[in-house]
Amino acid sequence: MDRIVGLLEHVVRLLTRHTSAFIILTAITAFFIPDVFAWVQQGQRASVILGFIMLTMGVTLSADDYRILFSRPLDIFIGSLAQFTVMPLVAWSLVRLFGLNPFLSAGIILVGCCPGGVSSNIMSYLCKGDVAYSIGMTTVSTLLSPVVTPLLVLWLAGASIEVNALGMFQNILLVTLLPVVCGSAFNYFFGHREGFKTVQRLMPGLSVICLALIVGGVIYQVRPQLMENGLDLFLLTIGVIFLHNGLGYLIGYVVGYICRFNTAKKRTLSIEVGMQNAGMATVLAHNFFATPAAIAANPLAALSIVPCAISCAYHSISGTVLAGIFVKMDERSSRKRTS
Repeated sequence: MDRIVGLLEHVVRLLTRHTSAFIILTAITAFFIPDVFAWVQQGQRASVILGFIMLTMGVTLSADDYRILFSRPLDIFIGSLAQFTVMPLVAWSLVRLFGLNPFLSAGIILVGCCPGGVSSNIMSYLCKGDVAYSIGMTTVSTLLSPVVTPLLVLWLAGASIEVNALGMFQNILLVTLLPVVCGSAFNYFFGHREGFKTVQRLMPGLSVICLALIVGGVIYQVRPQLMENGLDLFLLTIGVIFLHNGLGYLIGYVVGYICRFNTAKKRTLSIEVGMQNAGMATVLAHNFFATPAAIAANPLAALSIVPCAISCAYHSISGTVLAGIFVKMDERSSRKRTS
């Protein structure tokens, strides 16, 4: 039994260390062999998978993590305010600048209005950021998302596309907030048990696999649009996502500088602001903007998922690259001090 657990933990470490490569491989597989992921888009399976991802987040949150929210209220407030102002407004500005159609615009804005992604905690750890601050920001933005995300999407995209803010609130509540609360409760009552600790160590790997399934299912759904619109659609979307994500990193770091945060906190704020929960955005786009009825009425409705799906992979890649740059900066500073 110990050997099996050891093997599984080794696989988990590989998945978390190479999340970007795994997501990209899944996306490529889904594009060339789409039927493998057809089952993900049937019924509410994508929502269930996202719910499980959020459950894995809740299971890893301890009472100490929640104490952070009360011990560092100003830091958390600054971070959450930056999260829910910078990315939504940058997204809105970019879709206006590039004159994107309403469906692509909705996808970009939806990504910008979602809370921070769980993988941002891993990136903060890799670049020697303030991991406790990262977890606190991710937790607060996730807890606020059932209310804040629908209202922001309604405000920024409601003029060009129908936004069911109430339905979005209910969906986020069920597939995001409730699983996090349940996972935290499990940790509170069973966290002291050795078997549960083993489960906690396996959760990050399961989270990566579930994210890959969501991406694969989305690629399956949007493949016809990608094939029809070709390289132009992909390059336009990836260009906007590049600017959105990059400006998020930059502005997040600048906010930390203005607030006189130390280096670790500035790095964490940069990553938390720039990296969004694109998996949540993907599921919301599928449930509210690219429903079968919406696509039947207008095939272009499927485009709303494209930015969300690409962001799932791109944010993981860019976050890994940024964390690597921060580490290289530390190594250079260390060499200068010793020379």
